Amino acid sequence: MGMWSIGVGAVGAAAVALLLANTDMFLSKPRKAALEYLEDIDLKTLEKEPRTFKAKELWEKNGAVIMAVRRPGCFLCRAEAADLMSLKPKLDELGVPLYAVVKEQVKREVEDFQPYFKGEIFLDEKKKFYGPERRKMMFMGLIRLGVWYNSFRAWNGGFSGNLEGEGFILGGVFVIGSGKQGILLEHREKEFGDRVNPLSVLE
Repeated sequence: MGMWSIGVGAVGAAAVALLLANTDMFLSKPRKAALEYLEDIDLKTLEKEPRTFKAKELWEKNGAVIMAVRRPGCFLCRAEAADLMSLKPKLDELGVPLYAVVKEQVKREVEDFQPYFKGEIFLDEKKKFYGPERRKMMFMGLIRLGVWYNSFRAWNGGFSGNLEGEGFILGGVFVIGSGKQGILLEHREKEFGDRVNPLSVLE
């Protein structure tokens, strides 16, 4: 009887943990980025002789859509990049460029990401685009139903990936207006594979 009670208690505790893990109660809340914060970020080109410049150059004239990539080798990130690329013809019509930033350059990960994201990619070594407060999702992501749904959707779409590089710091997507218009859309990943709504980007 005692072992039975312990077993039932363990199952109950596991069920409660699973339930809590699938609410947003324990997710770190993002702090909104200010335009002044983003403008001052140092980015590097990925050429053999890299150039360092201030991020505001990306949107000063025509605005920009910028994806902060969690991990280029991740199949979920590749699926989101492909979603954004589907908007490129319309963005080109509007004269709005599409860029990505990565937080590290590991092996051929950036090159292997480019078939999914055909815009320019820059290096954000200080991970500022992932702030002002960096948020991480650790192994709780493995028991979130949303992550499993996102994974199934990406697998079903034919995306694959690898485990190279840092993948716990969550990314996001920004739509920034030209000049001092400011941040028009700020989408922060709340879990692995949490994609921005493409219609929201166009709006």
